[in-house]
Amino acid sequence: MRFPQQKRLPEVLSPDGVRRLLGLIYNPKYRLSLTLMYACGLRISEAGRLTVTQIDGKKRLLRIIGKGNKERAVPLPDALLLQLRQLWKTHRHPCWVFPNREKTGPINRRVMFGLFRTAAQKAGLPRSVVPHSLRHTYATQLLEKGVELRVIQILLGHASMRS
Repeated sequence: MRFPQQKRLPEVLSPDGVRRLLGLIYNPKYRLSLTLMYACGLRISEAGRLTVTQIDGKKRLLRIIGKGNKERAVPLPDALLLQLRQLWKTHRHPCWVFPNREKTGPINRRVMFGLFRTAAQKAGLPRSVVPHSLRHTYATQLLEKGVELRVIQILLGHASMRS
């Protein structure tokens, strides 16, 4: 009889660890994309491929297109909305919030991963810390604040409670 393989949970970062990590990313575009992952529980691909039309400034929401083309609404903190508006003024790309250097598409998630890895190493974080750890930290912090599991499931876009 085979038992299902256990999946390891990503590392949960302390607030200080997150601050140290993000403080070591000097490019505002990359720092803001990773901050958005942490503050809104986004996957690396969701943050990198964010479009201008997915931001609802009036309602303070992000409309995220997740796995399986499923859409979910995620609260957007006021401070991040202001930072997103300031960043957009520097490039004014009609589509991408975080355009690549050539402005032909979104930033590359491999580049984001590499910058994250370098910053995590400089911050003295364990090698097991990956960009997905920001999303897992977001969910864990919501749980610790008493947010219902079902609400967290909806915010993360998980179909199953087991996720």
